[in-house]
Amino acid sequence: MLDTDRVRTHTAESVLQRIDDRTVRSVADYADADPGVIAKRLEELDCEWDSDRTVEAEAAATGLAGLALGVFVSPALLGVTAVAAGAVFMHALTGWYPLMPVFRRLGVRSGREIARERYALKALRGDFVAIGTRSDAVMTAASPSASAAGDTETSGPIGK
Repeated sequence: MLDTDRVRTHTAESVLQRIDDRTVRSVADYADADPGVIAKRLEELDCEWDSDRTVEAEAAATGLAGLALGVFVSPALLGVTAVAAGAVFMHALTGWYPLMPVFRRLGVRSGREIARERYALKALRGDFVAIGTRSDAVMTAASPSASAAGDTETSGPIGK
C-alpha cells in the first residue's frame, strides 16, 4: 500500500501528484499495446533506479569524496563522510534524506511506486487472468487513492 511508503510521507503533495500522474499516463499509454511491447516496458522498469538505490549511490559517492578530500586537502573535510553516513542512517530509520526532495522533483520513484506500475502493466498483459483480475481494476491500480482509501475490490495484487 502506498500510504505506508516512507518516501511518499516525506514528499511534497505536488510532487506526489506529478509522479502519480506520470504513472497513470504510462499505464494508459500501454492499454492497447500487445504483450511484447508491455514486456519491453517491464524490462525498462526493472532497470529504473528507485529512491533507495539513488540514495545509496549518492551517499557512497559523497562519502568517498569526503574521504579523499580529508586525506588530500584537509582532515577537517573527513566530516563530509560522517555527515553522509548520518544521513543514510536517518534514511534507514525514517525514510527522510536531505537530498530526497531533489531526487523526487527529478522524478525518482520509490520501489513501491515502480511496483505499482509494474503490476498494472502485468494486469494489462493478462498475467492475472487466471486468478480473476477485473479489467476495470487495471487503471485503478495505477491510482494511489484507491489503495489509500482501502478499496478492497482493487487492492489485490495490482494495488500493492
